[in-house]
Amino acid sequence: MNFTLRQLSCFVALIETRHFGRAAEKVHITQPALSMQIRALETALGQQLVERGPRAVVPTRAGRALAVRAAHILAEAQELAADARHRAPHAALQLGVIPTVAPYLLPPLLPRLAAQAHARDLRLREARTATLLGELADGQLDAAVIASAPTEGGFVAKPLFEDRFLLAGSAARLAHLGQARDALRPRGLDPDELLLLDEGHCLADQALEVCGLMRSSARLDLGAASLATLCGLVAGGAGLTFLPEIALAAETAAAPGLTCLRFSAPEPSRTLYLLRRAASAADDWFDPLAAALAATGDVLLATTRARIA
Repeated sequence: MNFTLRQLSCFVALIETRHFGRAAEKVHITQPALSMQIRALETALGQQLVERGPRAVVPTRAGRALAVRAAHILAEAQELAADARHRAPHAALQLGVIPTVAPYLLPPLLPRLAAQAHARDLRLREARTATLLGELADGQLDAAVIASAPTEGGFVAKPLFEDRFLLAGSAARLAHLGQARDALRPRGLDPDELLLLDEGHCLADQALEVCGLMRSSARLDLGAASLATLCGLVAGGAGLTFLPEIALAAETAAAPGLTCLRFSAPEPSRTLYLLRRAASAADDWFDPLAAALAATGDVLLATTRARIA
């Protein structure tokens, strides 16, 4: 059974006017076209809906019953369309962000969005990359901020900014490394000194990649679920780790013993992206949101680079 709102609209107009010509005028189509719509509706429902007399159209019993229900259906459809038009500009935007970005980028982002004309109601979701990509693909999220370009299709990815990695640890552990600043490279680090986030965090995978290591090569990952926990550990002398530039201000404030060094060029880094589904309508929100994220990141990066040249 396949019928359309257009067919129902034509049928209701016919019942109201009891005349094919006047009904056609009411729905702004030709009389033959309206007659075809009615016959298609009768075929779809398997019932005769009107008796076609020489002077007037008379609904059958099935036609009378359908006319009442069709009027309700059309009214609901019009209300739905009006509600969508009314609410669309204020609809909540579901945004996912990975855990090694969310605590640093979101607090300064929200005031920036609130001060701009395109501010909207945000619903935030913090989760790892694989989870965010799955929820974005399923329509549970409208957009996601991740630290790697997606390898699978179906997404539009907009680069936001490059976030370089710093080497973080206690002042005592970094003292001898600082003397060789021009030769400080990830692949020269002792794997026994590296502490990483637990498996599934993209930051840990990126750190291993730039060091040319497998996870089994690292001495200890401790199962640390957050970068804040990891920074507290290395600030206390437990080892070394990689710290994204955008996290420097927050993590050094939380762990006063944390010290950071820059790697020699080319510095390891990650690129942050804002993703949406390719099939979704970007309307007026995607580019402004990407611009706000990029601008917020630039401020954090400038602050860090002023502290650690």
